[in-house]
Amino acid sequence: MARFGGLVASGLQDVTHDPSALDSSGFWAVCADFEGRAVCARFSSVRREEVPAPVPGAWRGPAAAEWTTSLDRDAYTAGVRRIRAYIAAGEVYQANLCRVLSAPLPDPLRADVDALAALLARGNPAPYAGTIRLPGHGVEVATASPELFLRRDGRTVESGPIKGTGRTEGDLLEKDHAENVMIVDLVRNDLGRVCATGSVTVPDLCVVEKHPGLVHLVSTVRGELAEGAGWPELLAAAFPPGSVTGAPKSSALRIIEELERSPRGPYCGAVGWVDADRGTASLAVGIRTFWIDRTGPSPLLRFGTGAGITWGSDPEREWDETELKASRLLAVASGTFEQTGFEQTGRTDS
Repeated sequence: MARFGGLVASGLQDVTHDPSALDSSGFWAVCADFEGRAVCARFSSVRREEVPAPVPGAWRGPAAAEWTTSLDRDAYTAGVRRIRAYIAAGEVYQANLCRVLSAPLPDPLRADVDALAALLARGNPAPYAGTIRLPGHGVEVATASPELFLRRDGRTVESGPIKGTGRTEGDLLEKDHAENVMIVDLVRNDLGRVCATGSVTVPDLCVVEKHPGLVHLVSTVRGELAEGAGWPELLAAAFPPGSVTGAPKSSALRIIEELERSPRGPYCGAVGWVDADRGTASLAVGIRTFWIDRTGPSPLLRFGTGAGITWGSDPEREWDETELKASRLLAVASGTFEQTGFEQTGRTDS
């Protein structure tokens, strides 16, 4: 099954790794790993249904103390300093540095990401929340993403990159605005590769959006797909999302491969839906995203967090940003959300 906002898809028909299928027919759920593996699942039935209220005991998450990180504080801050050295050498302008958090599931056979999604909808509502549950195909994902990767309506395509995060608007620095503008330029270039000449515009630049417990700077980039361009061409041009890689993208990807110690998987990839019959789609950047990894001897719940690094970055502040992005979501998944006080301090107007 798959759930996106008020839509629930069921009746699995077929699964493919070929994005050209998204130009055919039917309703598709899409999960693409940051490393490029895509799972596209077509469903026979789509109905309107709001996310149900959490059922007590339906989700058993890991204990809060059991989370481990692929990069500890020392390794992460050293990575920030390394990226600043690359910037000083002129090899990159900005690069995202991310870490993957992991914890064992207490009852992996009963673990259901849709039950986790119900908790996320209550504890951390998000505009691009979604669930894809395809355990037979290695996809069990629940996202509370605030960020639009790609929206399509016919030939019109739109992206909503986020760069700049703070607890309040007053926390946002000049560095955050500069970082956002750099990524907007990158996304403009990505879409310009597959959009009609002159059609790419930026309707919104560095708009402050409030989300539970934090604020973001968000921009909008829009264009009209060129004749003959479909989903394979669009994804080839835009993936992985520029907001979670860096600029130039090729240099940032090389640095990410050097410094990060764990594959990102669905984190920083894409999660969403494509309605091929209506020519509409909404794919989120896979941030604020949990996934169940059953590939090892012990199934794990994983979650990613990161920050964009520029010359103006302070290593300790960037570490703190990754903690800010993770703390509320980990509390929800571990079942300690109400005890943390986030109900009182993490409101969207805080």
